[in-house]
Amino acid sequence: MTGMTHAMQKGSNIPVTAVAVRAVLRWTTGTEVPDVDASALLVGADGRVRSDEDFVFYNQPRHPSGAVWRLGKKQLGDGVTDAVQADLRAVTPAVDRILVVASAEDVPFRRVRDLRILLYDATPGGGPEPLAFFDVRPETGAETALICGELYRRGEGWKFRALGEGYSDGLVGLATDHGISVDENAAEPGADRAAESAGAAGAPGGGSGDDRTAAMRPPVPVPPAPPTQAPPAVQPAYGYPQPVSPAPVPAPVPAPGGDPSFRLPVQGPQFIRR
Repeated sequence: MTGMTHAMQKGSNIPVTAVAVRAVLRWTTGTEVPDVDASALLVGADGRVRSDEDFVFYNQPRHPSGAVWRLGKKQLGDGVTDAVQADLRAVTPAVDRILVVASAEDVPFRRVRDLRILLYDATPGGGPEPLAFFDVRPETGAETALICGELYRRGEGWKFRALGEGYSDGLVGLATDHGISVDENAAEPGADRAAESAGAAGAPGGGSGDDRTAAMRPPVPVPPAPPTQAPPAVQPAYGYPQPVSPAPVPAPVPAPGGDPSFRLPVQGPQFIRR
């Protein structure tokens, strides 16, 4: 397929002979145009993931197998791209399809201009021209997530299909529909920090943690000053206990193995940027 770019229509497909491919989402920026994120779901023949790890998105940018990962955004003139790359040789046989998804946070895709998915040969020497492209047009305009295309197995090889299937309930609805367990009660960013601050301020006395700690200490005895000298400054005499700062809270120890900077929540991915 080198040297030939396929302009695809919705529902059409092409064979993929490259062993590694890059799916690029591109759109035009502008006033009130939302930011768009690329993500990927690795699903079986039943259309569902095996676990939450089969979802590659902004809070989990690389699949544990190393077969699929996000490349991040780039600014190209008045356009922006976000991309997902796949090494098809490393995809386990249990994965039947890789869905390439575009999502916007609670903003309908009618406001996204010139959305296009382009498929490139990502092997060394694959060339700068795309293998195929598809102009994604939402059916209703109210969609906040779209399956732009899919890589799927056909016999011993792979093919790519242009889709453009939308979800009005966003990435959460799309993920749930494919077997991802979603914690819809996830706290808002900074909520834990705000709760900690509120808890500190709301303690008896209304002061800071240090103030409350000092208030619970026994008074430090101060010996009387000699009559010919001025009373000493606010400082305990030698040999008496000195005030101590509250003991620091130990940092959480990361779980063994894996990337310590990322953890899936207990009830599934949280669609809140970290």
